[in-house]
Amino acid sequence: MFEFYLEQSFRYYIFVLERTFQNIYNLKKELMKNPENKVAVVTGGNSGIGYATAQKLKSEGATVIITGRSAEKVEQASKELAVRGIVADVSQVSAIEHLVSQVKELYGQIDILFVNAGIFAPAPVGQISEEMFDQQMGINFKGAVFTIEKFLPILKDGASIINLSSVNAYTGMANTAIYAASKAALNSFTRTAATELAPRKIRVNAVNPGPVATPIFGKTGMPEEQLNGFAQAMQNRVPLKRFGEPTEIAKLVAFLASDDAAFITGGEYNIDGGININPGIM
Repeated sequence: MFEFYLEQSFRYYIFVLERTFQNIYNLKKELMKNPENKVAVVTGGNSGIGYATAQKLKSEGATVIITGRSAEKVEQASKELAVRGIVADVSQVSAIEHLVSQVKELYGQIDILFVNAGIFAPAPVGQISEEMFDQQMGINFKGAVFTIEKFLPILKDGASIINLSSVNAYTGMANTAIYAASKAALNSFTRTAATELAPRKIRVNAVNPGPVATPIFGKTGMPEEQLNGFAQAMQNRVPLKRFGEPTEIAKLVAFLASDDAAFITGGEYNIDGGININPGIM
């Protein structure tokens, strides 16, 4: 009789252990579903869309690293966001390599890479300088490509890459020829990368914002009066008659970074107030 009860007790404890381990597995799987408990790198995260996205990812539980070219701005943003900030100029491949080595040393591998760093410098065809071409292509396209290239070894299988592009890749807007070309190139790269990285279950998508209220326009060097006129003209072309907010873009990026978007790769997502379907509206 004693042996019978002992055997029954042993079977019961085995059952409890199996259920406990299954529950732990299910809990771990659920926790990893969204950005919570994931490591995310946001380039150009010290302002604008990058800042808002870093804030959003952190609010959902991710460990976030932001980068930027200005040591002062990166330090300020990292303190405000309570995240780690690393200074890196993505136009320099050696700087990207150093960034990756720092992230690897601190965190090992990462789950989310938001390739956000970029610049905008308007100029009409016929007045495009070599310097302007090299600067925009160097950061917007070359910088994006090599950010992905250098981070690939420490991206986990099943990771998510989101590239910040622009509807300018398609609109034919005056004075944006090189900026638009850099973003069109990035979108093309996104599609090919999605195909080639699929065996590792790494998803690659692009987000195409329309006009968004960020500091990028203020960095063009345009006089304030001209800048205001440019902004008003842009707003008039948006069917919803307003600029987007960085937080709106951040929500889309956070969705694409999550496992809720596990069947989405190689896509481009316009978030532009309708400007891409009505480019001629004034």
